Amino acid sequence: MKKHVLLLVLLLVTSAAARAQWQIENSGTTADLRGIDNVGGGVAWASGNNGTVLRTEDGGYLWQSCAIPPGAEHLDFRGIQAFDANTAIVMSSGKGDLSRLYKTTDGCHTWKLVFTNPDKDGFWDAIKAGTRDKPSILGDPLVLGDPVGGQISLFTMATDGTGNWGKIRDSLGLKSNQGEAIFAASNSSLLVLGETAIFASGGPSGSRIFVECDYCDSRMFYAHPVPFQRGESAGVFSIADRDAHLLVAVGGDYANPDESAATAAYSDDSGKSWRSADSPPHGFRSAVAYDAPSKTWITVGPNGTDVSTDDGRNWRALHPDPALHEAPDADRNWNALSLPFVVGPHGRIGKLDPRALDRAK
Repeated sequence: MKKHVLLLVLLLVTSAAARAQWQIENSGTTADLRGIDNVGGGVAWASGNNGTVLRTEDGGYLWQSCAIPPGAEHLDFRGIQAFDANTAIVMSSGKGDLSRLYKTTDGCHTWKLVFTNPDKDGFWDAIKAGTRDKPSILGDPLVLGDPVGGQISLFTMATDGTGNWGKIRDSLGLKSNQGEAIFAASNSSLLVLGETAIFASGGPSGSRIFVECDYCDSRMFYAHPVPFQRGESAGVFSIADRDAHLLVAVGGDYANPDESAATAAYSDDSGKSWRSADSPPHGFRSAVAYDAPSKTWITVGPNGTDVSTDDGRNWRALHPDPALHEAPDADRNWNALSLPFVVGPHGRIGKLDPRALDRAK
């Protein structure tokens, strides 16, 4: 009997630790949200289609609609990189000159167009800034007349001091495989650690993680295979780090969101080798993040949320807790993460209930 009681207690503890809840917030928009960046101190920025940019200064209690950048009424802002309550850079995704960068320095009252994609067949997928005014941009491979592969677009931007922006570091010669793709689902296919860039791909030829050489004289990358689903709509969609050595990648096939096989992998050697999760997330996942205080990984997608407390080896599903008065779909329909915030289609914004991670410690 004592053994059965102990087992019941363990099951209850595990169940409590496996719950995480998103408090649904009022965004004031119906735009599809793809970008989210939590600056800290209650300040966070979000972005989406139709030129939508949102900002909060009070931890998400009130989300303010920003002025639409000039000429951006029909642009899809897939990524945003914020620095404080006043300063942010937003990136649109689209073919050619529909991929643009706008910057605000006055709390999104006004915006300045600082750069437009010069490649007529290019398409930007992610923006990350290792330093304040040097964002890195990742884009789809450019075919350039090569039927076998193409040139992956990755570069770092900066201003020349007069307000004009341009490329300062370009990844020349970075070849893609045939059909290789970069995904712009959550602005997290690119990771920048200091001056080192790491990014992920997918496609019919398989997924790869590209890790920049941090001791080479010129800009070089090493590509490492990742055991993920293959296909035109499959691959790695998001990568995140616990530290410089431990990385986790998630994804799958967005056209088959309920397929759970080969949707997550982890690396404990700075991305040189990757191993599949023993227990993967419960379907396609578009974003992943690490919560350091609780030592918990969180990943989200259209059909649910999963967590891992063993650095990506095993994932377990999370569901809304009626005791916390959450909406029945509070665990699903999400695109992007910047903890404690999560965003999704139709203006969905959630904030992680701190009690949930307390139970997961």
